[in-house]
Amino acid sequence: MIQDFLTTHHFNLIQILIVTIGYLMPLPLAYLAFELWHHYRQERFIMNIKWTLLEIHVPRDVIKTPAAMELIFSNAFYHKSLKGFWEEYMQGAPWLWFSLEIVSIDGRVHFFIRTPSRIRDLVETQIYAQYPQAKVVEVEDYVWNIPQYKKDGDWNMWGCEFNKVRDDVQPIRTYRQIEELKTGTKEEFKIDPITPIIEYLGSLPKGQQVWIQIVIRQNIIKYHSHTGKHVSFEEHAEEHLKKILAPFTKIGKGSGLGGGDSMEIRAPGFLDLLIKQVTSNLQQIHFDCGIRLVTLADKKLVSLEDFNSLRRSSRLMFRQFAQPYSNELNRAPNSSTQYDSPWADPTGLALTARKKRMLDFYRMRIFFHPPIQYTFKYPALVSLFFPSGKPNLFVVSNEELASLYHFPGMVSETPSFKRIESKIAKPPSNLPI
Repeated sequence: MIQDFLTTHHFNLIQILIVTIGYLMPLPLAYLAFELWHHYRQERFIMNIKWTLLEIHVPRDVIKTPAAMELIFSNAFYHKSLKGFWEEYMQGAPWLWFSLEIVSIDGRVHFFIRTPSRIRDLVETQIYAQYPQAKVVEVEDYVWNIPQYKKDGDWNMWGCEFNKVRDDVQPIRTYRQIEELKTGTKEEFKIDPITPIIEYLGSLPKGQQVWIQIVIRQNIIKYHSHTGKHVSFEEHAEEHLKKILAPFTKIGKGSGLGGGDSMEIRAPGFLDLLIKQVTSNLQQIHFDCGIRLVTLADKKLVSLEDFNSLRRSSRLMFRQFAQPYSNELNRAPNSSTQYDSPWADPTGLALTARKKRMLDFYRMRIFFHPPIQYTFKYPALVSLFFPSGKPNLFVVSNEELASLYHFPGMVSETPSFKRIESKIAKPPSNLPI
């Protein structure tokens, strides 16, 4: 019947294909137009967000564990909410994000938090709630004190992004696990995972700078499920556990209660700790996270050899958080501003472009909403002149985040780390007038 219809109307396969494409083409074009509109509205909304950079002067007597930072993150930075169609797509309102930064400038170590200005009061009150003796002040943004990178400029520059080596649901080593190594309850027996970072940053000589930023927002990343759907982090974690235990799971057909199937899991002992940590991690709140590191050196004060030593040492900054059986942070593939072979970039143009992009992304704290030209992966030849690809994102729990960013206790005695010498307190209420 179909053959008679095609013969009568003199249709061939090519004509049918052209007609079909013509009818279906509006669908992908409409989807593309909608996505471009959404991106345009988001960029307009983001351009109107006002930002505040806060510096936290850490008190000398910090005896609290990083658990205090967990409360700050959950109360001030975790803005779990659902956005309607009008708010998300018409107004372009994104989920708010924050930047937690540890910076060394000529060996002086600083703690910064960059927040939308309308959330500033909430951030300050939560910091004071956990650290009453701290001092939070608004400061000028330090990133603009360094000029844009030029191949023949006055500054050497190197940067990279970090991500988790294995699946996001497997945690890195946290402060709670490190605390188990304590030999006593006094402060001098405390083992603080951030101390190696502070000590290293405090040892930098004049002319060297290291910038670390941890950009976070509430967890909204979705994962591809084996069912073909997009699932949440919690559902993905359950699937991941089932995948780990699948080789050690036995299902008995019809041998369960009421004639149903029974399940028996006999996991080997070496998996016990991993399963326990993944399960514990699943019970916490989670953040989408991106970590970027930039090293800078003034060519007038720092030799090329010393700069190379700086960048090699800086990329090992997070080794104390590694758990070989679970997870660790490492330099993300193709994220660093370097090429491993001279023929990969013979003119140096690609490297210059990558360094400019890295510095610009750090300055603008770009991770979740990169400019549209950077959201695609271009062919290798085009990438030589125009770096492409989205920033590297992963998911961390509240506990993991507090391990990476918290105020060091008295165990850290870095001379160049500025602390408040005296406690800030209100005068007694019974003073005579």
